[in-house]
Amino acid sequence: MPSPRSEFLSGVKALLPILLGVIPFGMIYGVLALGAGLPAGVALAMSSIVFAGSAQFVGAQLIATGTPGVVIVLTTFIVNLRHMLYGASVAPHLKHLHPLWRWLLAYLLTDEAYAVTITHYNQPGASPSSSASKHWYFLGAGLALWSTWQASTAVGIFLGTQVPASWALDFTLTLTFIALVVPALNDRPSAAAAISAGVVAVLVADLPLKLGLMVAALTGILVGLWLERNASGALRPSRPLSLDP
Repeated sequence: MPSPRSEFLSGVKALLPILLGVIPFGMIYGVLALGAGLPAGVALAMSSIVFAGSAQFVGAQLIATGTPGVVIVLTTFIVNLRHMLYGASVAPHLKHLHPLWRWLLAYLLTDEAYAVTITHYNQPGASPSSSASKHWYFLGAGLALWSTWQASTAVGIFLGTQVPASWALDFTLTLTFIALVVPALNDRPSAAAAISAGVVAVLVADLPLKLGLMVAALTGILVGLWLERNASGALRPSRPLSLDP
């Protein structure tokens, strides 16, 4: 059975390729936050308290336009609703942990950490109770992302407007996610879920409050579940015909 230390280091290692996209994303947030009029200390505090890149971007943009606080809170809440899906997915693997562990991992639950952690948990032959140390993998991945995000946003804040907007560094994170997701699409339900979610995301991109993100995510989930259920039903042996009562 892997030790906590080996699991922790494996989690850090799994996040390293993704960090190449996180670093410029965090730097751009720092520049955007300053441009929105946020003091450097407040911008840094948002990274450590909110710790959600997309919500921070949206929040900074709304602050820059003088949006009321209630609308900002509601909008960022909607943007982060996808974390409820992540939490429901990893919950069976964490239910044996002490509440303090679960609260810590909930704080570290981000898109990137979830992607590598759920892949680790769902390895062939794995089960929610297959290893008592797998939460250390989650911790390693989460802390690697957390520390990188804090450092990169600080660099962006201190560099200020010296990072040219023409570099479009924010797209690097999108490319990183594509490289992470594509290898995981190894069956028909997962591929159909990804394609349907992508198509719907484009069609509903203009919905207010980033609601298109949730609509696309729910569409992908429903399509994947429907195909998976049909596939399992097709493989189930039919009951032989019998004349007995």
